[in-house]
Amino acid sequence: MKATIAILPGDGIGPEVVGKATELLSVIAGKYGHDFVFVEGMIGGIAIDETGDPLPPETVRICEAADAILLGAVGGPKWSDPTATVQPERGLLGLRQHFRLFANLRPVKTYPALVEHAPLRAELLQDVDILFVRELVSGIYFGQRQEQGDGDSSYDTMSYRRDEVEQVANVAFRAAQGRRKKLCSVDKANVLASMRLWRRTVVEVQEEYDDVELEHLLVDAATMHLLTRPGSFDVIVAGNMFGDILSDEASVLAGSLGMLPSASLRADQFGLYEPVHGSAPDIAGQGIANPIGMFLSAAMLLRYSLRLENEAAAIESAIDAALAAGLRTADIAGVGQTPVSTDEFATAVMSKI
Repeated sequence: MKATIAILPGDGIGPEVVGKATELLSVIAGKYGHDFVFVEGMIGGIAIDETGDPLPPETVRICEAADAILLGAVGGPKWSDPTATVQPERGLLGLRQHFRLFANLRPVKTYPALVEHAPLRAELLQDVDILFVRELVSGIYFGQRQEQGDGDSSYDTMSYRRDEVEQVANVAFRAAQGRRKKLCSVDKANVLASMRLWRRTVVEVQEEYDDVELEHLLVDAATMHLLTRPGSFDVIVAGNMFGDILSDEASVLAGSLGMLPSASLRADQFGLYEPVHGSAPDIAGQGIANPIGMFLSAAMLLRYSLRLENEAAAIESAIDAALAAGLRTADIAGVGQTPVSTDEFATAVMSKI
């Protein structure tokens, strides 16, 4: 297969982990006989510095000509002024909106090799394997807002249409059909009108998926159950803000935000792939970032956009093997364990491919 992949390193540790992921994909291409072409573009803070725009037109053109997008992270203290007219995060939001990447998939699972060092008791982490499906191009991040106001008041609007809920609910139900046939829909229907529409629509969509068990949870209850019965969840579908918060909370189940990948997809499976972690400016340039979330994002790119299941599984198996061999980056190293660098962990994974 020949495929073009847009590479957007971004800010902070983004260039470090994206660089290793590009090397990993090249190893996969060599092993399986593919031709991957990597075309790099700017996004986020670095793009603001260079062009004044967090999502330059040239970057959009690069992504439009690609089969998939691999992104590192955006943002950092340098660009964190909330009153600034341009902010790095607007680059990422712009990509999501431009390509209508409406479904964000965030898998969270526990690794047996890491359970003993996880923040939760080991017995709570048995058989944790959750797929979060987050609606990505509507809700409060894209509703009407008053950015600056008069200094005394401001607002953001959470707005959903029925068709927007339907399309992400269908993705979640189909995912559940291929897993353990359980779907939990998270909302705040007891307070918010938009969430009452959300719940009604999910119930209607379920009529097409009578083999899937549907549970509704209010978001405040969901935050608790994620930490007290995480093994009971299969697929969780939620709106933009709730899905963002809950999937970040679930990082403690895997041991670190550095472990979590994500895919943002449109209807034809074109997607943007990025680790859930941020730009981590406090460790940028030190060579200690955890590349697992980035590597698993690359695996999702292979699986969803390029439909290369064996290649995706090879990356996942290599990560499992590296962890089983005792390799740990600083964020997941337990007491008495010597952490390895980003480069050392990446090299170990590639050698196991």
